[in-house]
Amino acid sequence: MSDGVVRVGDTVRRPAGPWTPAVHALLTHLHEVGYRAAPRPLGIDDQGREVLTFTPGRVVWPDWFALVEPIRQLAHVARLIRDFHDAVEDFTPPPDAHWRALIPAEGDDIIAHHDLAPWNLVAGDAGEWVFIDWDAAAPGSRLWDLAYAIHGFIPLSAHPDWQRGDADARLRAFVDAYGLDEAERRRLVPLLARRTRSMHDFLREQAVRDVQPWARLWSEGHGNAWLNDTHYIEHRQELWARALLGEQTAPGGTVDARPRG
Repeated sequence: MSDGVVRVGDTVRRPAGPWTPAVHALLTHLHEVGYRAAPRPLGIDDQGREVLTFTPGRVVWPDWFALVEPIRQLAHVARLIRDFHDAVEDFTPPPDAHWRALIPAEGDDIIAHHDLAPWNLVAGDAGEWVFIDWDAAAPGSRLWDLAYAIHGFIPLSAHPDWQRGDADARLRAFVDAYGLDEAERRRLVPLLARRTRSMHDFLREQAVRDVQPWARLWSEGHGNAWLNDTHYIEHRQELWARALLGEQTAPGGTVDARPRG
């Protein structure tokens, strides 16, 4: 996905972009307030690459997904995300901040990661868990970030190898651990499918423009995978509503909160 990313000793070197100063300001803030599930920025090297701390360990997706199979580990991931969202609330971006906003977000209450997923989570050898690939950080919302994370960590997948009979229970455990109130849960239910569809639409648009590496991913079928997942989530919206709210969904997909006798 990212050409030119290399390890040098205990550091990772990545090509920098116009967004790098803002991302480094964000990562510095997170470390200053005690959030450790993110790499620490170490500046720019003599080749113009950004330098970040390296975390030895295993990337969870796909070969080590068993690490987040237990509910206690899934809940740990949700709490890491909640801690990040809380930590970034009082972050003030630089006045000249340039963000790499790839997909238009619903809401802008925080600077979101926008790719919180098992393919960006390193389970460190020393026991620490670190989210990587912060270059797409940009204004967004807690729920927008959370809906994307839920897709990957439950997972909410149409693929027969990844479909789960306990997806609703895992969704409930994840949201409980994150700590959403009832109003936020109501807003989250329809957002699950919209956030997933946004990935399909983004890849399709980039393929039309022949922008790499997204055009390659589209040609490899990733767009269809995101669309299939969208349909899977949409068709089970009532299940997600019951899991999170104990309610049925009315025709048209809205949550039906009518009293039941």
